[in-house]
Amino acid sequence: MEYKAKCVFAGTFDPPTIGHKAMIEDCLQMFGETVVAVMVNPGKTPLFTKEERAEMLRLMFPGESRVKIVCFSGTAAELLRRENARVYVRGVRSVSDYERETADYFISSKLNEDMLVAYLPCRQELLHVSSTAVRNCLKFSVPIRGLVTEEVEKYVYAALGKRTEKERK
Repeated sequence: MEYKAKCVFAGTFDPPTIGHKAMIEDCLQMFGETVVAVMVNPGKTPLFTKEERAEMLRLMFPGESRVKIVCFSGTAAELLRRENARVYVRGVRSVSDYERETADYFISSKLNEDMLVAYLPCRQELLHVSSTAVRNCLKFSVPIRGLVTEEVEKYVYAALGKRTEKERK
């Protein structure tokens, strides 16, 4: 089957989880290219830099030519225009996710009338997985295995270890 359309899947990915990976894999089932955008939100203070988050996503999809990782600090509407894409994929775990995403879509569609949104439900076995859960585990020295891929797990511990080492000096 030949895929022609592309989609954009954006998020903070702080850090990217197995839930994010599953969502991107689902996008690849439907689209020829998936642009994964690490969004920079000035209202948030992420644990990892945008470059670190992008690198972790690259580690999740080595050699996958249909996944394009970018960092972006504008609106989703601007991002879609820049990437020449119409479909904005949003993952939803709950009714509250759907309501929030729909409100965001109504605002974004005023900025980009060509924009379409596609809601993909989270896989049931991953409903408990979130970047917030991973960060909380890290805060309390609880293992993150099973919430992130093995590559991301190694990267996270290495990155945090380097920071701790710098703080001690």
